[in-house]
Amino acid sequence: MRIFTFCFILSLFTFQSTAQEIACDNQQLTDAYNLAVNTVRINVRRGILAAGGDYGGEWTRDIAINSWNGVSMIMPEVAERSLWSVTLNRDTIGHQYWDKILWVLAANNHYNITGDRVFLQQAYDCAVNTMKQLEQTVFDKEYRLFTGPAVMADGIAGYPEPVFDPANQSSYVLDHRNAGAIKCLSTNCVYYGAYLAMIGMAESLNHNPADIKELQTKADMLKSAILKYFYNSKDHKLNYLIDHTGSVDSSQEALGYSFAVIFGITDPDQSSELISSATTSKYGIPSLYPDFPRYSPAKPGRHNNILWPMINGFFAQACVDAGNMTSFMKELDGLTKLALDPDKGNYQFWEIYNPYTGLPDGGYQAAGEGHPDFHWKSCRYQTWSATAYIRMILYGLAGIRLKGDKLHLEPFLPADVHYLKLTGLYFRQSKLDIVLMGAGQKVKSFLLDGVPQASHSINPGLMGNHEVVIEME
Repeated sequence: MRIFTFCFILSLFTFQSTAQEIACDNQQLTDAYNLAVNTVRINVRRGILAAGGDYGGEWTRDIAINSWNGVSMIMPEVAERSLWSVTLNRDTIGHQYWDKILWVLAANNHYNITGDRVFLQQAYDCAVNTMKQLEQTVFDKEYRLFTGPAVMADGIAGYPEPVFDPANQSSYVLDHRNAGAIKCLSTNCVYYGAYLAMIGMAESLNHNPADIKELQTKADMLKSAILKYFYNSKDHKLNYLIDHTGSVDSSQEALGYSFAVIFGITDPDQSSELISSATTSKYGIPSLYPDFPRYSPAKPGRHNNILWPMINGFFAQACVDAGNMTSFMKELDGLTKLALDPDKGNYQFWEIYNPYTGLPDGGYQAAGEGHPDFHWKSCRYQTWSATAYIRMILYGLAGIRLKGDKLHLEPFLPADVHYLKLTGLYFRQSKLDIVLMGAGQKVKSFLLDGVPQASHSINPGLMGNHEVVIEME
């Protein structure tokens, strides 16, 4: 009876799918995922992944996040070329100093997918050289925290006074004299994650245990400092930044919340509380909350209370890691609507959206009314908005986890999805099609090429094309 039921259900779905696309009984999800993959494709220029339709490929932050979000799994050659393109002769990581260490996370993830040990050795050396530079130049020994702006907030709209100087009309954060010495939650969480990634790389390379121990000691000290200075045990929240005077801003920084949970800086109880109590908008969590006094719902700050889908992708993962699938589904549904609804994205992934209307909206910056930098546009075909959606599907629904040298699958099928097929996903020397059926988070059966498997994972030695079929109950 079980085999008959299984075959009958399969017969209901006669989908035509191509590489790196999905087949699904939820049309909105199908359209949004395929739109996301196509957005990535059109932004590959001369083999390098551009940041979007209105941007080039020169930002380490964008390339690292996009590779990490899923490009390493769907287009590994593009991801690798792009990652090396933002380094200085493969020796150190280039561009904006405060968040370029994101590259290490993407590089470690890329190795876990490809298994390329030549890449791993070069990437590890590049990571070590860069981290040494940053430890010497932007590490505050008193606080034991790294200085610099928040990860993606290179615009001054992401900062309160006195970091923001009202007399200064520049939009660039470091043009404001008080910005260089600040210490931000998201940035320090990324440094902690980078230390963990370097530990993983060193272990894979069988490095000297003393080197690994030193990295672990630095990671542990940084984690302690993050919890000491950013965690508010009274309100069970995380603060945003410490300014040049030592004053604390308690705004909710969504990316900081996300990374604190994803990297395990907060414990399971703290993570659960952070996710469940976070303030979100109708379409997902805003970059910062609440509005700084100079902004409002009628005039949202470009890096303040506004929606950057890239951030929503990471927050969605944090929701999964915290076991809050209701909050995960709110983020997934919100970004689906922002991308597809005719009165919002209208089948396009934009850079930034208004949290109240869902319309593409670049927000406001420092310059006064009438100045061309007053109200910014939201840019078209934004790559990291698209890859954020890919992350939601690969990590949230398919449940892909890279643990050690294996690919584990911990799927989740919500009430409105009972069939999902992902095709053309790369892992080591294999190319995988993953079929999910049923509902919920409990695996009923796990078949690799029709053969039942005791563990819900793919071994690194698998070669060629294979199909994984998972029934959920």
